[in-house]
Amino acid sequence: MMNGIDDEQQYDFRTSEGLRRLLARLCGPGAGAWERDAEARELMLFAADKYRLLARKHSLDPWEAVAAAFEAMRMRSTLNAADPWAVVTHAVRITCIAEERGQGLLCSTHQARRAHVSCFHDAERISDRETPLWEYHPAFRVTDEPDIDEAAGEEPAETRTTAMAAAEEAAVMCSMLGWPLPVVRVAIEIICNELIHSGDRHRAHERLRRDIEAEALLEIPRTSWIGLIRIVLGSSGPELASTNAGRGMLLRLLIGESLPSLLRDDELVLAITISAPANASR
Repeated sequence: MMNGIDDEQQYDFRTSEGLRRLLARLCGPGAGAWERDAEARELMLFAADKYRLLARKHSLDPWEAVAAAFEAMRMRSTLNAADPWAVVTHAVRITCIAEERGQGLLCSTHQARRAHVSCFHDAERISDRETPLWEYHPAFRVTDEPDIDEAAGEEPAETRTTAMAAAEEAAVMCSMLGWPLPVVRVAIEIICNELIHSGDRHRAHERLRRDIEAEALLEIPRTSWIGLIRIVLGSSGPELASTNAGRGMLLRLLIGESLPSLLRDDELVLAITISAPANASR
């Protein structure tokens, strides 16, 4: 009787040894073995049921987990492992996590597996939060609030421009100089989001410069994308930090410069015109 039980476990793919036997048989015939083998179909149905809850936990379809299990089962390391099912389960779990992170980060599963990418939180728009980020995030703090003489009831002499208004004015100015308004609005929104997440203009500049996905989303030449980043955030060179070129258009609007004043800046106007997609070289 014991021998009968051992033989049944050996040929049952639900056990590790049974899975090893089946995988060894499927690896032997060559191409098409998985399609022709009836037991392979039963194995995939069993995997769909086995990993159904794991897939649901990560907001995935069960068959996405089955696809991950299939890829793991085809590897030679799974066949030679001490516990093949443990290897498959671990591979499915890692893939489900990467799939969920990729959907949240709006990137590929391959990128989501990288630690320097998965460490970020899911993508979100500024409008997704109840309190606008420009009201409390330090990236938008350019100067201290002026003192108000409450006894005299005096208001500040200068009304400060909000970050949203500054971003809109920057988009309007670029549209006046050759940029399509819908494109430049989205581009400046991407730049502002990165500035918020980075908390530093120079760090945001470097990350945006390497953001190929944003460039592809906007469908503009790379020279236009790089030029717009420099125009909005300013040049990153320390020797230009105290100049208009170093401050950038967004900061200049935030500290009180008006749109007509920026339009009188010949260097800024020339930079915006040259970087417009219609004028830039790919």
